[in-house]
Amino acid sequence: MSIAVRQRTEDVEAATLSELACLARSSKGRDRHEPEDAMRTCFQRDRDRVIHSKAFRRLAHKTQVFLAPEGDHYRVRLTHTLEVTQVARTIARALRLNEDLAEAICLGHDLGHTPFGHLGEEVVARFSPGFKHNLQSVRIVEILESLNLTWEVRDGIATHTWSMPTLPGTLEGQIARFADRIAYLNHDIDDSVRAGILSEGDLPHETLAVLGRTHGERIRTMVDDLVLSSTDNSTIQMSAPVFEAMKATRDFLFEKVYIGRVGAETKQAVETILTTLLEHHGRPETPDEDPKVRAVDYVAGMTDRFALRAFQEVTGTAPPWVGAGALG
Repeated sequence: MSIAVRQRTEDVEAATLSELACLARSSKGRDRHEPEDAMRTCFQRDRDRVIHSKAFRRLAHKTQVFLAPEGDHYRVRLTHTLEVTQVARTIARALRLNEDLAEAICLGHDLGHTPFGHLGEEVVARFSPGFKHNLQSVRIVEILESLNLTWEVRDGIATHTWSMPTLPGTLEGQIARFADRIAYLNHDIDDSVRAGILSEGDLPHETLAVLGRTHGERIRTMVDDLVLSSTDNSTIQMSAPVFEAMKATRDFLFEKVYIGRVGAETKQAVETILTTLLEHHGRPETPDEDPKVRAVDYVAGMTDRFALRAFQEVTGTAPPWVGAGALG
């Protein structure tokens, strides 16, 4: 096939996107050189590689906040990822930035998440200090599945969490960082209301007064404000009132949902399951390997249900009950 299709797409990007956008033809490239695709830009190829990866498929069976068996409509990592991607594409299009790059980053941002949500991540981090799901996501695309993604996508994945000390190197990566938070705050409120943990009226005054009283109003407020505040700006940002209301909402959810709803029985169950698996798979098999790294790669990649089955196979006993509710 002629390379004219890809080149035409790159020409359209150059002619229509903002001068602040990261153009596909200006990418810093891949660690391992590859011939360009005839039809797709480099960022479109990255998007497709993430979607076809094994780690992406496993997101369908990894906890977001609420255990999937408790209801068919609660978010899991996969549906969270899709909501983040939708928010990011809307923002990128409005700002005339590169939608394909923003999409590829968002689709890959949570590939490295452990089973059992952030509680599972805490257990793995105690076993292997320094473990972070965003860095594990990069390890998956670079080493474990060897997707050979562009620098811009890997950078956006690595820096999508707000705990990272540096901003993403592209505006599209900065969009992904905001889109992640916009999506999870709103869908976690929605899931918490569905679970009977909260009602809309329980939300902080700042949330209701500034962001809105419904799921749709809150998303619209944050996205609209982000676009307005970031137009023709060299960084992606919100206005101070909306950003502070978003922060107050997050603090509230940490107190009432992410931390407050996790019972001691559930914490102990997740600790027992994952520590048992990490220690079992962390036994050295050959003198030249790092068993702890191997164990982390294997256990962190497990889905919730696979971890439960694996625990039973390793111990010969039924796994501890992981109680209903939020797992953070």
